[in-house]
Amino acid sequence: MSSFSSAWSLDGTCMMPLLSIPDVYECSSKESIIMAGTARRGGTGPSVGAVDIGVSKFAYYFRVALPGVKKDPGQFSCEIEPGGKVHVRGVTSTGGRTVSKHSRVFEMKFQQQCPPGPFTLSFCLPGPVDPRLFSPNFRSDGILEGVVVKYK
Repeated sequence: MSSFSSAWSLDGTCMMPLLSIPDVYECSSKESIIMAGTARRGGTGPSVGAVDIGVSKFAYYFRVALPGVKKDPGQFSCEIEPGGKVHVRGVTSTGGRTVSKHSRVFEMKFQQQCPPGPFTLSFCLPGPVDPRLFSPNFRSDGILEGVVVKYK
């Protein structure tokens, strides 16, 4: 038997490793991530704020996991400073203690998602950028991705 089959049983249960969210309060270096509100209180599992950053010769690419966040005007924003700091603000709608589906109310006994509510997420790109040359895309799967041109 493989190691995969030893972690999974016939009754449908399985064990999966869960990663914790870093508890970061200040942006002390260009690699820091600052979380506030729901993003900071979140536990393990599909969390608000997992960030990937890519670098090319002329631009930076980033993507941010935003499960349960909608791109509603007035409730969602993404701003970029010339120094490369990115600020994402919004409201999550998932992670509540009770869920209503098909005229039934479920009390959540096991929760992996961040609690609902407002959040702020800030992170720094590796260098300065031209905020006017920013191309964001909020995908339907809850991923915000953006390309911003490096400042010359």
